[in-house]
Amino acid sequence: QLQLVESGGGLVQPGGSLRLSCAASGLLLDRYAVGWIRQAPGTEREEVSCISAISASGALTNYAHSAKGRFTISRDTAKNTVTLQMNSLKAEDTAVYLCAAGVYCLGPNGYEYLGQGTQVTVSS
Repeated sequence: QLQLVESGGGLVQPGGSLRLSCAASGLLLDRYAVGWIRQAPGTEREEVSCISAISASGALTNYAHSAKGRFTISRDTAKNTVTLQMNSLKAEDTAVYLCAAGVYCLGPNGYEYLGQGTQVTVSS
């Protein structure tokens, strides 16, 4: 059964950090582009970051403007996971964060597989 499961969300104060993890079963994440998408109530989904499938030249990463310099996406091939390290968190980062996998990084609606999400709340 193909499944993506997110973990690591929670409540954190502004300026704090969280590390989200996406674990896969039934698919090898190395062969897929993996994105982190977030959705806050009343807003459209936003792709925060994406890492391409691993190729001979490695993997490419990209970030939303709102995430650049604060968030880092990475893979752990041995664990078949993709991690999003989030630093200097702001209240506007509050959202449900979903892990997604597909052929390419194609934006928030361009993935084949989607996890259930993990809640991130940034509040004092």
